Amino acid sequence: MDRRAFLIVAGAGLIMVPLAVEAQQAPRLPRIGLLSGADSTGVVVLVEAFKQGMRELGYDEGKTFVLEARYADNKSEKLPELARELVERKVDVIVATTDGPIAAARRETRTIPIVMTNSTDPVGTGFVASLPRPGGNVTGMSNISADLSGKRLELLREVVPGLTRVAFLWNPDSRGTVLDYKESEAAASSLHLALQSIEVTSVADLDRAFSAVTAGRAQVLLVAPGNPIAFSKRSEIAAFAQRNRLPSMFGPREYVDAGGLMSYGPSVAFVYRHAATYVDGSSRARNPPSCRYSARRSSSS
Repeated sequence: MDRRAFLIVAGAGLIMVPLAVEAQQAPRLPRIGLLSGADSTGVVVLVEAFKQGMRELGYDEGKTFVLEARYADNKSEKLPELARELVERKVDVIVATTDGPIAAARRETRTIPIVMTNSTDPVGTGFVASLPRPGGNVTGMSNISADLSGKRLELLREVVPGLTRVAFLWNPDSRGTVLDYKESEAAASSLHLALQSIEVTSVADLDRAFSAVTAGRAQVLLVAPGNPIAFSKRSEIAAFAQRNRLPSMFGPREYVDAGGLMSYGPSVAFVYRHAATYVDGSSRARNPPSCRYSARRSSSS
């Protein structure tokens, strides 16, 4: 009997889900759930990056695995239902994107492995016990945004001499972004900068947010990572900054590709592609890796 295995990194061990069965039975393709808080259009480049990572490992969608993608369309209240649906579909692993989807998936299952693609602070949010020993069923990567928040403000101050007012666009519904905001607030205080909180929890908030930035006479715009709404509307945010001659700073470099000025943080597409290695560990089965966290620090202008 031909036997292959679909290996998933989960904490410090491996879960092996047999793929092949007896010859007289049709083989069951492994099912990968993908849970995103954004709309499918806004993250199509990221999902394609994940598929590319799977292809690089020898997997073809529809032939060797089935992708069960669920999108909340920038409505966080839809995430619990979508996470529950993936669990009921008995997927073999859930790839959860930002903090909202990760939290929703974790509430629904403590047995199905969950791979984080872009957690802001997995320890601070309680998703894992620690980086070297995460425990439980959650593994993956972090953009360590809170650790980089001070550096983003320092770079903005270098670009804008005499900087005093910074508009900080963020989503308070995201656990990790709350930590990011607190770190940015502390860094701003030490740099003698006034941080203007601009909260965006839905697409409908964007116009109001733009008006608040203008009314507050902000000198620069800083957009916190981990907000699926902002990422989906990155072109609109970059265009607003350009129209108002407002220097802008972001975490992911994809914002710069959309017209933003600077970024300091990882490429989200790279992170999604790398997430495939957490879903499939067959090439390293003889020497199982422990859970690793990855975040490339990069700046663009």
